[in-house]
Amino acid sequence: MAIKNTEEKPKTPRKLIAKTTIGIVFLVIGLILSLSFVSYFFNGIMDQSQISDLLDKNVNAENIFGKFGALLAEFFILQGIGIVAFFVPIFFILLGLKVATNWKKIKPFTTLYQSIFFLIWLPVFFGSFFPNQHLLCGVMGFEINDFLNSFIGKWGVILLLLVSLLIYCVIHFKMTYESIQEKLEERARLNEEKKIQKEEQRIRKEEIELRKRKEKEEQEKINKFNKEQEQNEKDLLEDLVLVNEENPELIDEPIGITPNEAFQQEFTINQPQEEESIEETPLNITPLVIDDLEEEIVEEELLLSKNSNSDSSNNLELKVQHIDEEEEFEATSNRLVQEQGEYDQRLDLPNYQFPPISLLKKYDNGNTLIDQKELETNKNRIIDTLGNYGIGISQITATIGPTVTLYEIVPQAGVRISKIKNLEDDIALSLSALGIRIIAPIPGKGTIGIEVPNSNPSMVSMHSVIASQKFQNCDMELPIAFGKTITNETFVADLAKMPHLLMAGATGQGKSVGLNAIIASLIYKKHPSELKFVMVDPKKVELTLYSKIERHYLAKLPDAEEAIITDNAKVINTLNSLCIEMDDRYELLKNAFVRNIKEYNAKFKARKLNPEHGHRFLPYIVLIVDEFADLIMTAGKEVELPIARLAQLARAVGIHLIVATQRPSVNVITGTIKANFPGRVAFRVTSKIDSRTILDSQGADQLIGKGDMLYTTGNELVRLQCAFVDTPEVDKITEFIGEQRGYPDALHLPEYVGEEGNSALDIDLSDRDVLFEDAARLIVMNQQGSASLLQRKLKLGYNRAGRLIDQLEAAGIVGPFEGSKARQVLVQDDVSLEQLLSNLN
Repeated sequence: MAIKNTEEKPKTPRKLIAKTTIGIVFLVIGLILSLSFVSYFFNGIMDQSQISDLLDKNVNAENIFGKFGALLAEFFILQGIGIVAFFVPIFFILLGLKVATNWKKIKPFTTLYQSIFFLIWLPVFFGSFFPNQHLLCGVMGFEINDFLNSFIGKWGVILLLLVSLLIYCVIHFKMTYESIQEKLEERARLNEEKKIQKEEQRIRKEEIELRKRKEKEEQEKINKFNKEQEQNEKDLLEDLVLVNEENPELIDEPIGITPNEAFQQEFTINQPQEEESIEETPLNITPLVIDDLEEEIVEEELLLSKNSNSDSSNNLELKVQHIDEEEEFEATSNRLVQEQGEYDQRLDLPNYQFPPISLLKKYDNGNTLIDQKELETNKNRIIDTLGNYGIGISQITATIGPTVTLYEIVPQAGVRISKIKNLEDDIALSLSALGIRIIAPIPGKGTIGIEVPNSNPSMVSMHSVIASQKFQNCDMELPIAFGKTITNETFVADLAKMPHLLMAGATGQGKSVGLNAIIASLIYKKHPSELKFVMVDPKKVELTLYSKIERHYLAKLPDAEEAIITDNAKVINTLNSLCIEMDDRYELLKNAFVRNIKEYNAKFKARKLNPEHGHRFLPYIVLIVDEFADLIMTAGKEVELPIARLAQLARAVGIHLIVATQRPSVNVITGTIKANFPGRVAFRVTSKIDSRTILDSQGADQLIGKGDMLYTTGNELVRLQCAFVDTPEVDKITEFIGEQRGYPDALHLPEYVGEEGNSALDIDLSDRDVLFEDAARLIVMNQQGSASLLQRKLKLGYNRAGRLIDQLEAAGIVGPFEGSKARQVLVQDDVSLEQLLSNLN
């Protein structure tokens, strides 16, 4: 039996009815007041004499609401605050809408609070400047102005009005000298940017005109060359025809030779001076010329083959030197390079402009401040602390970095290194500083390092790092400017050689800023045709700024609406799509007989790979995952397996991974992932265990935060201060790029179809279970598609409930299997269900 829905419809509460009624009353009051006020301006003078006879039936007022409307208008406008009284009906209308609809955007009392000043100021203003217009100022404005005139005079009233208005503006609009100055500077900056943009547009137009002129000249040269080639071919054909007419015996008595030999024999007739050297010096006849005259040669061969009797004395033997396929291919590629130049992938977006460095803000002056007193104090405390434990020092030097100073000490002979290393906490206590880190010994040096945080650290700006000579002049494939080292040098690493990067650290220690620094470094160095990003942002707020550069730098699935992936289900499809792209690229590399993407692109630029055979220029693809722990929690092995496969194989084809997480535990950063991510970046963590999980060594727990990080590629740890790039700077960069002409859409990755269960497709709906309709009604009523619900309500076994769910899926009532979640119910109400069941029957 079908289970009936016995639920009653919820009753409308009385409170809601009362609120709606009160709101309507306020609305009516507001409308009556507003219409009365408007009518008063037209009929007020005539109605003034009628108001006194309020109860006399024979006296009529011209106001739209009669004597009652005239009395209201007289009270509020003439006897009250003048024209400003129109705010009263506006307030009642807003109040009525607020009470009736509870619309959050309507705030009548906030409006009243903000308007109290003008309810007093405007009547006084009108009374001062228009004292005879009583409808503007009302009795209140006139009387207040009359009192102030007798008390402080006319100019005093004007000064009071100006000062009070100025104070209101300062309080309400928060107008200060600094804010006004900032607005003026902002306007001046915008004007300057407009001038720069106009100048850039003018330069760009000139470049386009120059390029067009060059292309026109090149096209004229190519046309001239083609005309000369056509003229030479025509002359050659005419010579062949003349030879046949002058020597008909060659046709009557043909010689049994091949087409190539026939062509060579005819070619030698036109050049008799070389005839004697034919037997000794073979002719080099390229297949290109033979192909152009292939039809003519075949016709000559047919004519020559009609008569089989030939005179052997007239048979001239020719030796032909054929160019093999490889030499022909090299010659063709060299000819294309000479005619058209090497392939330039940047011509896809020829007018693309790299973002200027001026978009980045300067947070430092490029020099680290040296506090000599602090250095001396720390040196003496280190020497005293070690001396208290019987450790002598023969030499000590200091290297000052942006945030940390490295003190290198040379202990006296016979001192054990482990003894100094065990004094880490004692040295931190004596220096009263956090983040003391001892490097014993420093790799490559015979010294022991003690890193001490500076009391006044200096911020490393992205501007100083990008503008450095080390970054500008580097020839790396994917350069990343992390920041500055402890020696205050710009640190640049190549992502292509890492080849993958794992970033981890506690919340708020600089991971997101580090990701922005990495992306900014790559954008400042690589053209959109050379680099694409695949961005995964489970937190949905960290990487959304980069959606503006979707048509320039991003890649996505063909059916994806947004290039920034925030749905974990789409992450799995994207990762598997990248695996397909990796396999396709390996196939291209195999066919091109190269080992990596750099050799492949170099060969493609040299026009040695034919695009008609599927070859194309391969841009680098960088996959960025902002919060890996969330993906592991929700998807688990479905995410870990494709990431592990990409990390193992994708480096050679130009696909690189940058994975960041704020939970560096072993169930997130598994052994499979760690083994394939030699590049590690660790920001500050809370425990030594987390530090060992990331770096396989201690040290990350001793950092001081705010961009202080350790970087390693498997050899030694390098302490860096990450460059700071703020959100407004990233916004300016993406906006500058997004305003330029880009590709029609983001780069489309190969389409991936997930392996979903298709059991519902094999079910015959004509052989339905007898409880099918009851199960359908139960599912729709509860809006929960699960077999356990059918088991409990219909008292079925698991197998029968599972078959019913499969039949419901085939009928389109519930959605496909979604793991541990209940299936989605596709039918929302009983009416739609009954219509669907009737169609099935």
